[in-house]
Amino acid sequence: MERQILHVDVNNAFLSWTAVDMLKHGCNLDIREIPAVIGGDETKRSGIVLAKSPKAKMFGITTGETLYQARMKCPGIRVYPVNFKLYKENSNKLYQLLLQYTDKIERFSIDECFLDMTDYLIGDTLINKAYEINRRVKKELGFTVNVGVAHNKLLAKMASDFTKPDRVHTLYEEEISTKMWQLPVSELFMLGRKTIPKLYNMRIKTIGDLAKTDKQILIKKFGKHGLMMWEYANGIDNSEVHYKFEKPKGIGNSTTLPEDVTDISRLEEILLAITEQVTYRLRRYDLLANVVNVQLRTQNFEDKSHQRKLPEATSNTKEIYAEAKELLHEMYKTGTPIRLIGMRVDNLIEKDELQLSLFSKQDSEKQEKIDKVVDELKQKYGYNSITRAGKLHSEEKIKLKDI
Repeated sequence: MERQILHVDVNNAFLSWTAVDMLKHGCNLDIREIPAVIGGDETKRSGIVLAKSPKAKMFGITTGETLYQARMKCPGIRVYPVNFKLYKENSNKLYQLLLQYTDKIERFSIDECFLDMTDYLIGDTLINKAYEINRRVKKELGFTVNVGVAHNKLLAKMASDFTKPDRVHTLYEEEISTKMWQLPVSELFMLGRKTIPKLYNMRIKTIGDLAKTDKQILIKKFGKHGLMMWEYANGIDNSEVHYKFEKPKGIGNSTTLPEDVTDISRLEEILLAITEQVTYRLRRYDLLANVVNVQLRTQNFEDKSHQRKLPEATSNTKEIYAEAKELLHEMYKTGTPIRLIGMRVDNLIEKDELQLSLFSKQDSEKQEKIDKVVDELKQKYGYNSITRAGKLHSEEKIKLKDI
């Protein structure tokens, strides 16, 4: 199976996060719209530009130059102090939002993450998820991100660095020659500054030049790094998304349907598939949900959502699906074409926090054993190794091959 990888990169992170915080606290000025920079302490050697607004960039101001140089280029430049506590808070907010999409997230830096979406698409497409993340970050967190879409980390990273800000770019293998090879060789990921003049001396000026160079020549001159450069120039990267499980504050998923759906029974089937994947993740974290929320998007891009508090916290697929199904029936107007359906659970607690009543304990334990057996089979033989009978029809229709 081809890997499905996203790279999410915050645009002008330090400055954007400062702008969002200032606006939230009543400031009428959005510093992203004026010549502004985040700078270190000018009384010390750290008085350099750490982040810049698009308007500052138009004056030729670059990251890493001194604030004195920046003021020479733009005398009216506004300088704002560093606030790493604020940056960490916003980075964590982004991470928690991304955890709603996949467990496999590599925090590459404070303002960028790799996401392995291979087992989490639920019949949807990677590009749809990229646009959804792009929109949600802007709407819910107030800043913008670029999202790179590809089949490996290298190409996803390269794609996210294309035109900025607030964009989604693909870089699939068949697009390498048209989208990447014409770029200066200095734009290639992981290429050191000292290496670039050496490549220029070899008349290698573009990534395409490097890709077409005999790799044995590069290995002879640069050793193992020469092989890596050649592989990267040709879009070859087998590195994994390195992640550690961190418990999310909410878990959800959604799918954009290949065609608009008006049949409530089919929406129920798709909702069951989503619910099973969400509850599977709940149980992997040993978490229980207190709230379930169902979302619909109509043919006219009207979004609707209903949520309900569960009678008691649970990770039980059957119980959560029953509530989600009721919410679906409450909000769905017969005959309305639906293009997206989603479900999420919130107000999560640790499993050992639950105190079961005497009357519900027996039924819950029985269902818990069933879910445990199903989960163990999925983990041993793959997610698609076992499925509920009610899902079979929906899987065929929405091509549920990516779970």
